[in-house]
Amino acid sequence: MDENSIMRKIVGYAKKVTGYTKNTESYDLFKQDMVLVEACVFNLIQIGELSNRLDPAYKNMHPEIPWRSITSLRNRIVHDYEGVNFSLIWDIIQDDLPELIDSLNKLMDQPRL
Repeated sequence: MDENSIMRKIVGYAKKVTGYTKNTESYDLFKQDMVLVEACVFNLIQIGELSNRLDPAYKNMHPEIPWRSITSLRNRIVHDYEGVNFSLIWDIIQDDLPELIDSLNKLMDQPRL
C-alpha cells in the first residue's frame, strides 16, 4: 500500500470519528456514551496502526504531521485501555482530528516529485 492510500484510510477513520461526535455537545455527553467512546477509540487505534505502515523516510519529509503523537496515542490505548484518559480522547477529537484531516488532505493534494 502506498503512502497516499494509507493517508486516505487515515483520513477516512478520522472523518468517521468526527462524524460520530458532530452532535455530541460536551465531554460529559461523550463519556456517558460508551458505544460512542469505544467506536472513537477503535478508529483512533486504526489511525495509529496505519501511521506505523508509512515509510519512516516519508514521515521525516513531512514533520508538520504529528506522527509520533499519533503512534503514541495508539500505543497508550492498546497497552493500557483501562487507563485511557477519555478527556484526552475528547480533546484530540475536538482539537486535533480536524487539523489532521486538513493537513493530510493538503499533503495528498501536493504533486508528487
